Amino acid sequence: MGNTKVLAAVFGPHAVTRRSEQRSAEEGAIMVCEYAMAAFSTSERRRRGKGDRRSTELSMAIRNTLEQAVMTELLPRSQIDVYVQVLQADGGTRCAAINAAVLALAAAGVPLRDLVASVAAGHLDGTPLLDLNYTEDSGGGPDLAVALAPRLDRLVLVQMDSRLPVDTFQTVLELAREGCKTISGIMRAKLLEHTQRLAVARGLVGGGQG
Repeated sequence: MGNTKVLAAVFGPHAVTRRSEQRSAEEGAIMVCEYAMAAFSTSERRRRGKGDRRSTELSMAIRNTLEQAVMTELLPRSQIDVYVQVLQADGGTRCAAINAAVLALAAAGVPLRDLVASVAAGHLDGTPLLDLNYTEDSGGGPDLAVALAPRLDRLVLVQMDSRLPVDTFQTVLELAREGCKTISGIMRAKLLEHTQRLAVARGLVGGGQG
């Protein structure tokens, strides 16, 4: 997304690894999510790995979003692991991580309720902004992270780092909602292209003329 690059990997569904979580997994799959930033992803001297407080908070936000996207009830007594690593950071890493994770889950054949998409929106110098980069995000304005299930028309994540007047909040939220719908459409198209390439590579369909 822009200059932000994220790698997501999905493992599972597989047997639950922690005995303490086996009972809760009987009703549906449990999600385990780990978010980290590669040492080379930013020019800042302070590097974020997977153990700092911010990474832990983002891991929880991503997991909570994915739990609402995945049809966990279809996969009882199982666990799905999602690992997300930021390779290049230029703002919106949380939202890019959610989008990458959803695509990875879909590509892995994990059943989803909807192709959830996420984007950040803000308000800087009186102007609503969509998909803020690092410079815009550092401008001191509010940052609203939103994830939307477009077909269900349901918000599954709304996180704001500062207060906003009600009218401004509604403007920024609507901008984010429309952005999520657009991104979900792009994700759906790319996922279809990926599936078609796999089908051709495995000889399930003809490749045709390139």
